[in-house]
Amino acid sequence: MSDLSSLYTGLIIEHDRRPHRAGLREPYAAQVHHVNPTCGDEITLRLDVDRPDDDGTVRDVSYDAIGCAMSRASASMLADQLTGLSVAQAVDVVDSFEMSMASRGKDPGNEELLGDAVALLGASKFPARVKCVLLPWKAFRAALLEAQASGGRA
Repeated sequence: MSDLSSLYTGLIIEHDRRPHRAGLREPYAAQVHHVNPTCGDEITLRLDVDRPDDDGTVRDVSYDAIGCAMSRASASMLADQLTGLSVAQAVDVVDSFEMSMASRGKDPGNEELLGDAVALLGASKFPARVKCVLLPWKAFRAALLEAQASGGRA
């Protein structure tokens, strides 16, 4: 199997075809829209938290993702992995994922921490795909900052 074909593992294809937690839901504390200018992938992401401080809980991550399979699967995996965590735990997961994606394939990632999202780390060897995969994760981080700035009220 070539590196490129191994990039699209069954898990990524499954999340792309049957995305988890897709669709924009209410209530939400923050909504952001991000676009990857290099390929046109887009995501609108809503975040609902009970409190936006570190001890708060991520109650829901909902999204509408348009773009490539990697970007859509990444949004599905992110929503699965972060919903129900404390804000501090969610930030730890996002930090870990972003560090692994920046490793260019050298960091295999912590499967226990990243869950299904560890399947996306093969994309770190392909710079053109890194932005696609990171789009939902950057959107989550921006939504959290927006929620914190507003005190958790949209």
